[in-house]
Amino acid sequence: MDIAPLLGGANLSLQRSDPMSDVISQLEPKHVWKYFTKMTSIPHQSKNEAEIGRWLQLVGKEHNLEMRTDEVGNIVLCVPATPGHENAPIVILQGHMDMVCEANNDSKHDFAKDPLKLQVNGEWLSATGTTLGADNGVGLAAALALLDDPTAVHGPLEILATMDEETGMTGAFNLKTEFLKGRMMLNLDSEEDGAIYVGCAGGADVKAFFDTTSVPAAAGSVMLEVGVGGLRGGHSGLNIIENRANALRMLARVLKNLQQMGVEFTLTSLSGGSAHNAIPREATAGVVLGEAHAARAKELIEKRFTAMRAEYGKRETRMSLICNDRGAFSGSVWGAAKAASLVDFMLLVPNGALTMSQDLPNLVESSCNLATVKSDGDRVIVHLSCRSSVQPVIPEIQETIAIAAVRSGARAELGEGYPAWQPDMDSPLLATAKGVFEEVFGRIPEIKAIHAGLECGIIGEKFPGIRMISFGPEIHGAHSPEEKVHIPSVDRFYRALCGILKNLA
Repeated sequence: MDIAPLLGGANLSLQRSDPMSDVISQLEPKHVWKYFTKMTSIPHQSKNEAEIGRWLQLVGKEHNLEMRTDEVGNIVLCVPATPGHENAPIVILQGHMDMVCEANNDSKHDFAKDPLKLQVNGEWLSATGTTLGADNGVGLAAALALLDDPTAVHGPLEILATMDEETGMTGAFNLKTEFLKGRMMLNLDSEEDGAIYVGCAGGADVKAFFDTTSVPAAAGSVMLEVGVGGLRGGHSGLNIIENRANALRMLARVLKNLQQMGVEFTLTSLSGGSAHNAIPREATAGVVLGEAHAARAKELIEKRFTAMRAEYGKRETRMSLICNDRGAFSGSVWGAAKAASLVDFMLLVPNGALTMSQDLPNLVESSCNLATVKSDGDRVIVHLSCRSSVQPVIPEIQETIAIAAVRSGARAELGEGYPAWQPDMDSPLLATAKGVFEEVFGRIPEIKAIHAGLECGIIGEKFPGIRMISFGPEIHGAHSPEEKVHIPSVDRFYRALCGILKNLA
């Protein structure tokens, strides 16, 4: 069911009568879905959160709340305690304003201005052809819902909405100690129903810069457009354990096979991936070669693709090959040696899950994601994302990539990264949350760490002694157009939030 026509444009005013479909308006808890639906009509791509920030401040103004902002755009809404609970400790409810913006190739959606096109399928809410932004819109919506919920009981609250979590954790890195008064925090950015997270991986990026100064193509050249598409993609932390196909890695394997089979070629372009924290779903290359070799090249490409389709099987049922003959080519190309070096680098670097946790079952300890390849003038930039819950391992992965870059004739730039969040299993906050979860879910909650970067690691480092847990609703396919949120889990998530706050008050 497509309900986008009922949402309207990115109007910042908070209207109680904003139109919603009958389906959405009947979902529980109503206040959560009201705020989340509004957020889906406002652009909030990473580094483009100005409109959503203005809307949050409007929400605060309409509720007569004290508000704080800082120079990077973080926002705190200070919510008074319900009467009789003024002396309770301040609790921070934390989420991020931005969303990962991924769309299918055939989507014409413009994340800078278009409202998301929502659809309900059974018990799941998703968007048509794009990411949904349930990560982390549902978390923020749950915090805002407390403003309108007459049944909620809580002490004083600080609703902290941070900037640019998805592409650099800029908001968390720039928090100042005086910006927050609370020293107890509920991070609302996890994605598993009934689980409480108490730790997360740290991470850092690496960029490799390849000189691709062009030369004229040889006479008699033709070009093939070669690519891989239709992959599942997904979150490069949460989904890395599933061994989903990486479009850039697959394309490199196709091109390397041509080289190994004696087909001489060079490249005029190579690109793929869209975000450092998403497994790339699509990648393409302009392959330039002699006309006499084109037919054999296409045969080898199709044969290699068939083998990879068998390799990934049910994990990648929508995998598709692009192999289009673009005819005679007389433009500029990269030198053959430079093209070969880039392909080799894409195969040399670590990719996927590298090690598993020794302490927690089915938890990836360390990983690396070959995330994006993009052209920038006479150079190509390869972006990789490294993660580990063991902090010293991160620079080791970075150094491995740097060595591969140097050996491939490139320059490597190592990012500073963000810290891991170490579990505190004896936290009184965790004990309180466990009791509430057992009441809400009817079972003892799973206590977990996550192979992804939560802002808790950075916030914990900036505010020593702060007590934190993270939880959220059931979200599948985050960071990909497959993203969807389980509707009944949102109700349980909100009831757990309210229960924890009532117990802490």
